[in-house]
Amino acid sequence: MATTTLDPIAQLLQATLDPRQNKQAEQQILQAEKNPNFSLLLLQIVASDQYPYTTRLASALCFKNLIKRNWTDEDGNHKLSSGEVVAIKQELIGLMTSTPPGIQSQLGDAISVIADSDFWQRWETLVDDLVSRLTPDNTTVNNGVLQVAHSIFKRWRPLFRSDDLYTEVNFVLSRFGAPFLTLFENTDRLIGENKDNKEVIQQLFVTLNLIVKLFNDLSCQDLPPIFEENLPTIMTLLHNYLSYDNPLLHTDDDSESGSLEFVKTGICEVLILYVQKYEDAFGPLVGNFITSVWNLLTAVGSQTKYDILVSKALQFLSAVAHVASHAQNFNDKGVLGEVVEKVILPNVSLRESDIELFEDEPIEFIRRDLEGSDSDTRRRAATDFLRALLEQFEAPVTEVVSQYINHYLSSYSSSPKGNWKSKDTAVYLFSSIAAKGVSTASGGVKDINPLVDVVDFFQKNISGDLVADTGVEAILKIAAMKYLYTFRSRIQKHQWQQALPLVAKHLNSPEYVVHTYAAICIERVLFLQVFDQPDVVALSKDLLEHLLLLIEKEGAPEKVQENEFLMKCVMRVLIVIRDGVIPNTDSILAHLIKITDIICKNPSNPRFYYYHFEAIGALIRFAAPSQPDKLEQALGKPFAFAVQEGVQEFIPYVFQLFAALLEANPSASLPDYYKSLIPSILMPALWESKGNVPALIKLVTSIIPRGASEMARDGQVEPVLGVFQKLVSTKANESYGFDILESVIAHFPVDALQPYFVHMFNIMLLRLQNSKTENFSLRFVRFYHFMSARGEKGLGTDFVINILDQIQSGVFTPIYTGIILPDTQKLSKPFDRKTAVISLTKTITESSAFIERYKKGWAYTTDALLALLESPVLAVVADDVIDEADIDDMSFGVGFTQLNTCKRLPKDPFPEIKDTKLWVSQQITNANTKTAGLINTFIRERLSPESQQKLHSLFPI
Repeated sequence: MATTTLDPIAQLLQATLDPRQNKQAEQQILQAEKNPNFSLLLLQIVASDQYPYTTRLASALCFKNLIKRNWTDEDGNHKLSSGEVVAIKQELIGLMTSTPPGIQSQLGDAISVIADSDFWQRWETLVDDLVSRLTPDNTTVNNGVLQVAHSIFKRWRPLFRSDDLYTEVNFVLSRFGAPFLTLFENTDRLIGENKDNKEVIQQLFVTLNLIVKLFNDLSCQDLPPIFEENLPTIMTLLHNYLSYDNPLLHTDDDSESGSLEFVKTGICEVLILYVQKYEDAFGPLVGNFITSVWNLLTAVGSQTKYDILVSKALQFLSAVAHVASHAQNFNDKGVLGEVVEKVILPNVSLRESDIELFEDEPIEFIRRDLEGSDSDTRRRAATDFLRALLEQFEAPVTEVVSQYINHYLSSYSSSPKGNWKSKDTAVYLFSSIAAKGVSTASGGVKDINPLVDVVDFFQKNISGDLVADTGVEAILKIAAMKYLYTFRSRIQKHQWQQALPLVAKHLNSPEYVVHTYAAICIERVLFLQVFDQPDVVALSKDLLEHLLLLIEKEGAPEKVQENEFLMKCVMRVLIVIRDGVIPNTDSILAHLIKITDIICKNPSNPRFYYYHFEAIGALIRFAAPSQPDKLEQALGKPFAFAVQEGVQEFIPYVFQLFAALLEANPSASLPDYYKSLIPSILMPALWESKGNVPALIKLVTSIIPRGASEMARDGQVEPVLGVFQKLVSTKANESYGFDILESVIAHFPVDALQPYFVHMFNIMLLRLQNSKTENFSLRFVRFYHFMSARGEKGLGTDFVINILDQIQSGVFTPIYTGIILPDTQKLSKPFDRKTAVISLTKTITESSAFIERYKKGWAYTTDALLALLESPVLAVVADDVIDEADIDDMSFGVGFTQLNTCKRLPKDPFPEIKDTKLWVSQQITNANTKTAGLINTFIRERLSPESQQKLHSLFPI
């Protein structure tokens, strides 16, 4: 391809790296992606040495994102042409063996995406291609091949076992297993031959690191027979490298792990897997590894470059301690004392690097330190090992550790200023042996070691650190608040009433970590609902003011949104005080708008702005019903700005909040701004983004109830139904399509919809015929009942039958008897079942078609109605608990994230019908009277004796 074709693309890619023009460049690239073979042009730039590395890397990143968006559709079909798909697969493997590591990483991610849909059945040649490229001694090529293999096979690690998965794994092992072991042995030999050649041995250890990772990948589901047959040899090799050392592999930087540390870390991960899953085969070999890991832990330094290695080594010992037979290695007070002194204490005590992190990167210190977020830190891993021992030997471990706790407390008492670290260690050790089981995100530690008293320890040794205004190290105040945070579920309300003010006053601390931990502690206590709403309302004004001022303290966008913990606390306070926020609405609204304006310039922390928008959602939910105009006017400007500027990270949230504002004032007319917004939100381009769709549906279905008449008058029926048609054509969006259609039917005048009914149903029937899913069928049935139950609106059963007759005469019968009636019983939501009951009742009492044409259908309908009534419609319990999204979930921040403060509660479509069974009885009785006993005649003539008996037992007519 001539450079004249590639150069403009390369210039655009380079522009994406410039903050002044990156947005425009990214939009142009998105447009260019639609051109045939654009992906191959990107790969040509990646392959070309004539472009700067940054441009090639940007091209690899762009290629990866293109593949993520455009490789397959919701049904797994390729979106690119078959020729382009084949060419991509052919090019990628070669590029992985010839490009620098940074580019390899991006291409590897793309390969992983492709493999998710195509490997192995649509990419059967891949493994043979990889094996054919392996060489005896070319590390560059081998590393590229192994990187590709790892990017594909690592997908297996989190998957649940299935026949298809095992077929795939066995397919790979049958071709890759033997060459892989040969490469392992060759690499071991080459390392021995090149131990004095720095450049070569460094590359060989990159190879060895990938081999260890792949060994883990290939073993993660089941022990491969080829590995089991060679297990002693393989484990001998791994054991050798666990204790291997070579100065040529040492890094000069104390904070930078090198390939030697990576290999040993990977070996520890393999050992953990084999202890946990393959004890029968691996058990006899464990002893040597316990000794080697022990020696490693007692010899390794405190430098941060060893942190991950130490963490994984400790996790291996934890896995060993969970196996009763192996745990006996530690069943001796002398051994336990040695474990605590030589392994636990060095790894739970504060290091200078920890204090530097506290001072220089406080937010990172907090994220690592929090329970559940520090799984790869020394402290967390040492704690897990100690707790694993505690599970096996509760009394001796408690006794041994308590001796060290008392020693450190005495050391602190002798010189509080000089020995403050001793107290931190004592508190951490006590927390480690006091907690049993897993600490939950919602409630902290719930199961306690019965040999200790957590409240007594707090009162005697910790509470004073929160009371004192001066003379206590900041880290000890943090330890005190973390203690409360950890054991929050074990502290009673009257104790929290004393402790909470002590925690809250630390929001005034100038120390970043101190006031952040205060916010973290307060937020989790409020989540537990220890306090009644009035208790929190009394504190809320000062709490919110302090928190919001702390967030705004530094005006730069990246600093304002750095600390998600502060905003999470704001959100929680607003959720807990509910309408108690109303007197302070103006102040809080001003703060939240100011923060929105700042972070809109450069969104950088998805967690922060998620909590920020949840906080706004809470304010709307609880304050807008009493003052809707104020909030609509105040929030309209910043929200409109985010939409106009195309701030993609905010748009799904803004649409949800716009909808919440509309729903807070359902009886008012539609404001002008929303009227002006309608044409743009109905444009097809906006619906292309998966993340926009759920939020747009929420917004559109909030606009329609307040603006249906004007939308009909302005000719917007067809664009809305165009959205329905687009959404209902795909499995991923079919439910959203029905959501918008139901809103249209419920609120638009029937006359305005009359020209479209046949087309609407035709679209649905084609889906039922060609690509029916269980969900689509249920939504169609729900929609049918939605229309059938609304005779008073000019719809009803006969109306639907007439539409279907226009599509094809007689088509109603097979649809009704084959889909609608049987699937009606599958409806599970109470309001859906209620609607179905009303629909079926009106069918047998009001439909002329069922009275005159569908005599058997009348009986089938009655039987379906009786079946529904035998399983009573359950009352809907109002779910008033507002939870936040799981920000640790892998999908968080990708596409759409639901704002739970804006979540719609189930709405009864027939609130006037309180007692459904009574209503049915009255409807049948009234219909029988109006028709001079015709309904009774139908019951006698059309129903089986069994059905008659059921009917009369429910409704004595």
